[in-house]
Amino acid sequence: MSDTKQIIVHTSLGTITGNETGECREFLGIPYAKAQRFRYCTPVDHFDEPFDATAFGNSCPQYRQYYPQHDNPERLFYHKEFREGIDFHYDEDCLNLNIYTPLDPENCAVAVYIHGGGFNSGSNEEEPFRGYEYAKRGIITVFINYRVGVFGYFTHEEIQKEYGRDGNFGLDDQRTALFWVKDHIADFGGDPENITVFGQSAGAMSIQYLLLNPLNNDLFKRVFMMSGAGQFPKFTLPRYAEETREYWLETMAKAGCSSLEEFRNLGIEEVLRAAQEMKQERSDTLYNTMPVIDGYLLQGPVDRLIKNPLEKDLMIGYTNTDLYAPLMAKIGNQYAGQHNGYVYFFDRNAPGDSNQAFHSCDLRYVFGRLHTSWRPYTPRDYEISEQMMDYFASFAKTGNPNGKGRPGWMPCRNGMVNILQITEEKTAMGSVNYARLAKNMLMKGNPKYEVQP
Repeated sequence: MSDTKQIIVHTSLGTITGNETGECREFLGIPYAKAQRFRYCTPVDHFDEPFDATAFGNSCPQYRQYYPQHDNPERLFYHKEFREGIDFHYDEDCLNLNIYTPLDPENCAVAVYIHGGGFNSGSNEEEPFRGYEYAKRGIITVFINYRVGVFGYFTHEEIQKEYGRDGNFGLDDQRTALFWVKDHIADFGGDPENITVFGQSAGAMSIQYLLLNPLNNDLFKRVFMMSGAGQFPKFTLPRYAEETREYWLETMAKAGCSSLEEFRNLGIEEVLRAAQEMKQERSDTLYNTMPVIDGYLLQGPVDRLIKNPLEKDLMIGYTNTDLYAPLMAKIGNQYAGQHNGYVYFFDRNAPGDSNQAFHSCDLRYVFGRLHTSWRPYTPRDYEISEQMMDYFASFAKTGNPNGKGRPGWMPCRNGMVNILQITEEKTAMGSVNYARLAKNMLMKGNPKYEVQP
């Protein structure tokens, strides 16, 4: 960004210095909480000294910090899509957020984004997580970091004894960040009574879990879940915390630790090395490194709680080559139909390779970041991006994505599913061909890195 200057704001937290461009203000790396390893976080409610929010903060330590896996076609694919050229800094002091506001914000609608990454990776610094385009549309966006992998979802009986609950540090971080935004976003020109939470993949699943807890009812007004809404098959649902402890005891043993205290004090690289060895040796890593039923954040089995979720304004989206594409469409449609949501089906194949509308491909469109990609996007792609940003900006402000200058979007009503289909040719109400999605899933699998000629 050219012509960037620093701006100082005085908040209830203290003095904060951010960046101002000709289009927006940004405040980066603001700590919303502090936490020691395998302990629940404590909110940050003041700064003893003026805080410099002109650069991104730390990301949670994760496997790619020491194990980049660039020989893995899927990992290399996503590295090129969203991480290439970015200098990430990893540290356990990672509970920070980035705020983007209009130049003169006043009582703006607020949208808080929770990144994906399978609950094991990810960062709010990745492309395309920037709020410049929404600032132009009068929306304040907030992008949060939270703990992932072993640091986010480790369980142990001593934690249960200490806190009366176990695991879910990452989910607890997200909830703490939402409380922080609710308490402090007015200092940045935001309306704390008009907050939308949105996220993709594991971020969308996190939002689904937030919707299952009545304790969260006052934290947000609307939700937008991309590629992760609805009830997944029972075998993929969160387990009880005590059912995952065996996995983590084995991880500790691999690290040479016989007590929780030893594992809390072990070096980051040694912790991640043990976690990586477990991932290579056991096929159930994913199910042990995700949210658990802890009796507090997740108060019971998801397949029971989902029958009575918080009722919020709802938007859902998925793509034609999503992970488990037909399942993603089915559970998303079902949930939206039951709760009168707006549904889009992203059916525009990404140009430049044969990976079609891969899982996460719609992110660049939603954030208006096509121009930072290597892909040869067309005028139609830029038209789609403008439409999607206008839809979401309107939804965040009013709960209704419709407005002048874009195709009408019908919501689901009384169990009837209405779908906005976004294709290479047009954006219009349409349908989903489940047989084609099943074929995509069987034929394509996960996206693969392709060497360009």
